[in-house]
Amino acid sequence: MRHIITILAAVLCITAASAQVITQLGKESMNIPRGIKPDKKASTGSVGTIQITHMDTTGAYFACIDSAQVYIDCHEWPTAQQFLRRAIAVDPHNPNNSLLLSNIATMQRFEGRYDEAVKNYSMALDLTPNAVTVLLNRAALYITIDSTALAQADFERVCQLDPTNTEARYSLGMLEVERQNFKQAEKYFERIKAINPNSGLASEGMANLYKANGNYSKAAQCFTDVIKARPNASLLANRADCYLMLKQLNNAEEDIRNALTMTPDDPYLYVLRAKLNKFRFERQDMERDINLAVSHGLDRNLVDNLLK
Repeated sequence: MRHIITILAAVLCITAASAQVITQLGKESMNIPRGIKPDKKASTGSVGTIQITHMDTTGAYFACIDSAQVYIDCHEWPTAQQFLRRAIAVDPHNPNNSLLLSNIATMQRFEGRYDEAVKNYSMALDLTPNAVTVLLNRAALYITIDSTALAQADFERVCQLDPTNTEARYSLGMLEVERQNFKQAEKYFERIKAINPNSGLASEGMANLYKANGNYSKAAQCFTDVIKARPNASLLANRADCYLMLKQLNNAEEDIRNALTMTPDDPYLYVLRAKLNKFRFERQDMERDINLAVSHGLDRNLVDNLLK
């Protein structure tokens, strides 16, 4: 079970241009999962994004894509996939099919159909092997299914294709933190800072490195720097965990409370609050939060292990 408390990202950002044509790939954040649940959020760079090329908007291919967009907007993934497959069948040699396959894979990922998603990302890359966004998406999926060696290969390929890509280097650094190769991890984070001195990924990476090292004070400081620029529930949860280890219970309580207002369905936050109540010897409240964590999807044995 991974101990790194970061968020796996994966939100479907399939957007539409005029007439609802799908224009870019699902963009998924490349952070390494904390090993509890795949959460969803966005962001990758635009390098390698596949754009829909000129097409006849009166043809069957376009009509299928247009129909798929309607169902994507309603989050009706199975029907959307049917229309995208129909488009590919109508014109199997269309250069935009790589985009359609990647979007199918992203939807399958949200459905938990990971093997099929890997297959479709790979088929998309067979058509466009240098598509950075597809590589990042497949790498994130490999992380989800614990295929870290394959994920690392995709991240490294991204770095070759786009030397300025910071998301891939952050993820490579986090893999090294997970392996406790802290010096190598620090090199990745330093490289991010060299590429973009204003990137919060370098500070976030160092925060996770300090935390893995047990330097909770420095970790909390780094998380604070990132939170000031980009507050989110994951960062607050990380900092709260550091505060708990430092026995700064009031600070931890505030971060947990704020994080829960952002993501009330995150079971890990209830584990953190259970740990807070454990430190305060409030057993009844601790049991309540344990039950809430379980009701939101965590196994009771995992919760008990996390509270040790």
